[in-house]
Amino acid sequence: MYRILVVDDEVRIRAIIRKYAEFEGHEVYEAGDGMEAVHLCRTAEFDLVIMDIMMPELDGFSACREIRKITQTPIIMLSARGEEYDKINGFELGIDDYVVKPFSPKELMLRVDAVMKRVKRQNAPQAAQPNVVVELDGGGLRADVTARIVYVDGERVEMSPKEYDLFFYMLANRNIALSREKLITEVWGYDFYGDARTLDTHIKLLRKSLGRYSAYIVTLRGVGYRFEGN
Repeated sequence: MYRILVVDDEVRIRAIIRKYAEFEGHEVYEAGDGMEAVHLCRTAEFDLVIMDIMMPELDGFSACREIRKITQTPIIMLSARGEEYDKINGFELGIDDYVVKPFSPKELMLRVDAVMKRVKRQNAPQAAQPNVVVELDGGGLRADVTARIVYVDGERVEMSPKEYDLFFYMLANRNIALSREKLITEVWGYDFYGDARTLDTHIKLLRKSLGRYSAYIVTLRGVGYRFEGN
């Protein structure tokens, strides 16, 4: 059971999410705007936040920016707009997933489970062992797999949680053609729902993070992507 904060100025949307979340056994709290959401996150702890973008008082992007100053609680963002700019803006702010309205409440609950499973894996204690390090291009691109740290030409690169997940999965499966369906299922943790744009947006962000090493990620038209490297 998770403590979920649902933030949306539409009462109907909050009621639908509450209905399905409580059916799954979760404890639900509500906020009608971004200002109220930030206040609640400052005074209480939540396992996950589901937040709309277009809201009065304080929009979702601004609220996310404020919430990230005080907590790393996972955030799933809702929006009636599916523009790539909005997705990139959200992921760069550190959100964990992006759902376009109208959405399936059942799919939203699957995304909640997927995000929380990833968080649990990252927070799970691990037995002490030597770090696994992968170096490409003579060490220009260096990935500490165990610590989930990436260096580009000696500089540490900060990525969003999903960028790290995508990068390390592709790195572990380098030189293998990976379909969009395979990447969504393995990295996002739920069945493929046809939202290939979310994957493409993360690939664009990942390439930006890798700088001159972005060419390691090759687009396979009509298939997906391949990470090339020895």
